[in-house]
Amino acid sequence: MAKVKKDREFVQRRIIKLVMLLLFLMSIIVLRYAWLQLVQGSELAERMRYQVGHDYSVQSPRGSIVDRNGRELAVSTMTKSLFVDPNHVENPTQLAQDLAPLVGKTEQEILDDIAVGGGFSWVKRRLEQSEYEAIRALIREKGYAVCLGFRDEAKRYYPNDVLAANVLGFVGTDDKGLDGIEQALDKYIKGEVTESFIYADTQERPILESIFTPHGYQGDRCKTIQLTIDSAIQFIVEQELDRAMAENDPLSITCIAMDPRTGEILAMANRPSYNPNRFWDYDQEVWKNKSVSSIYEPGSTFKAVVAGALLQEGIVAPNQVFVDPGYVIFSGKKIQNWNGASFGTVTFADVVKQSLNTGFAIFGYDLGANKLIEYARLFGFGEPTGIELPGEEAGILYAPQDMVDSDIATMSIGQSIAVTPLQLITAFCAIANDGILLKPHIVKMIKNANGTTYSETHVEEVRRTIDSATDKTLVGLLEQVVAAGGGGKASVRGYRVAGKTGTAQKVNESGLGYDEGRYIASFCGFAPVESPQIALLVVIDDPYGSFYGGQIAAPVASRIFSQVFRYLRIEPSDAPLGLDSDEVSADVGEGDAAIGDLPRRETPKEIEPKVETPKEQLAPEAARVPNFYGKSIREAARLANEAGISFAAEGSGFAVSQSIGAGEIVDRGTTVKVQFTP
Repeated sequence: MAKVKKDREFVQRRIIKLVMLLLFLMSIIVLRYAWLQLVQGSELAERMRYQVGHDYSVQSPRGSIVDRNGRELAVSTMTKSLFVDPNHVENPTQLAQDLAPLVGKTEQEILDDIAVGGGFSWVKRRLEQSEYEAIRALIREKGYAVCLGFRDEAKRYYPNDVLAANVLGFVGTDDKGLDGIEQALDKYIKGEVTESFIYADTQERPILESIFTPHGYQGDRCKTIQLTIDSAIQFIVEQELDRAMAENDPLSITCIAMDPRTGEILAMANRPSYNPNRFWDYDQEVWKNKSVSSIYEPGSTFKAVVAGALLQEGIVAPNQVFVDPGYVIFSGKKIQNWNGASFGTVTFADVVKQSLNTGFAIFGYDLGANKLIEYARLFGFGEPTGIELPGEEAGILYAPQDMVDSDIATMSIGQSIAVTPLQLITAFCAIANDGILLKPHIVKMIKNANGTTYSETHVEEVRRTIDSATDKTLVGLLEQVVAAGGGGKASVRGYRVAGKTGTAQKVNESGLGYDEGRYIASFCGFAPVESPQIALLVVIDDPYGSFYGGQIAAPVASRIFSQVFRYLRIEPSDAPLGLDSDEVSADVGEGDAAIGDLPRRETPKEIEPKVETPKEQLAPEAARVPNFYGKSIREAARLANEAGISFAAEGSGFAVSQSIGAGEIVDRGTTVKVQFTP
């Protein structure tokens, strides 16, 4: 019994000693833990953060750009970008030798990346999948995980390559839009970058609480841009521009297709163009969207605007008779028709149909500087349209008070004014839209990342340009241009097409004259006339060989019209069938190029117009000089008598010049010398 008691006490003593030992050890652990946490905690946490922590950037893809039917024009995917940690590179030379062939760089370039020093330096951004797989295999094989790593970045792809390149633009290495829609709407579609800190092992795999950090964040700021562009019509246009480049070998071609009922751009293309997937391989000049950022003298296409102004002001009527003198002289500048000959007695409808420079110069002079500039502004010239594209030019207009007689005459035939292609087709859309000018748009809708609508573009009316009745008369005249005049090669069998051709001399780089033998050929029109659904502008810059707009620009428009009619399923007109463009063989040109080679004054910057003195405010002893151009001696005598002045006739036939400009105020009884020619 005593022995059992003694054994029990022994066990109890051993247990007590063990408990005391455990308590002692636990106290040491607690004290050590307290020391590490309370005394050295901050220092150790910082050391661990440095050793296994990483600043981690999570980037969401850039928003997509799609056409009006939802077809993708620009998309982004997440790719890997390779970086090096120079502080942990043990053998830079060996690393450069192993890595260079996999990333397409020289060994020296990789050594330069390592020489940057610090803990981070980019080697190559946005790797292709094959490059990424090859580098991963190298890292596993050579143990380069301590010095090489990957970061996720978005890479932009343009699945249709060249299609609409000048509209879309491109994106730089930091996901920043650098041109086109990518630049203009960068704040909406740019992907988000979220900075976070994670703990990771040597393979950069998240550990501890970092395994719960999301790495697939899609972002809620990047939006989808839906354009008004129809990729099918865009393809038709670009295909025809490629054909025209091959046939005419021009410096460039610009084409815009637009819906005149809404102001929406259906296609916008330039040639030459580029592939935005490899934009760095092209000259920067090719990146330029000439539709909005280049200005030129429009030539006879501008006569449509002048004709509208003349009809609206009642200066002419379609059946008004005009005797064509063959040439006229304003301020020493000779202006003649495209063939250098007189067309005899014609109506104003014939003046428009045959694009007679003499008629437009004389009637435009009657219109006057103030009204000419006023109507140019009404149709949208001289100011940006406000389209959602970067780099838009305003064009150039004279200030009325700075215009001499020759400026009024040449502007009336489409020179001495500079416009953008977009301004010109917008003006023609106003003619097609019953005289109402609409603001052009190329963005249809912006959608949020969750698919809801952020904003939507609606039809935006700017102002009325001419009365509805006047506009209908003008449309009829423009239809005759295509049906029986200089725009015959723009016709499409079975459809009513209205439009105007143009052939303008090209202004030289100094802006003080024209380049000999260099022209800009163009056609602008719309169809079907009874219910216009598409307006089209083709501008061919400096073609080789034939240079008349009616000969080389009109056929391009005809082919585009024909294909678009089929694509949009537009039924043929009820009117008698028109001619196919290849059946029109009349050699009809435009006389914009038929201006004497005299020095051209530099176009001044635009200034607010000065109001001319109205006729009713003339003093009793004053008289206003009439416009004698194109008049016979008998008619001139009558006009002089009515105005209260006298005139001295030189020669016979029809008036081609006068010593005192029309519209000038002189003393009653002043003699004006008028030259007549058969």
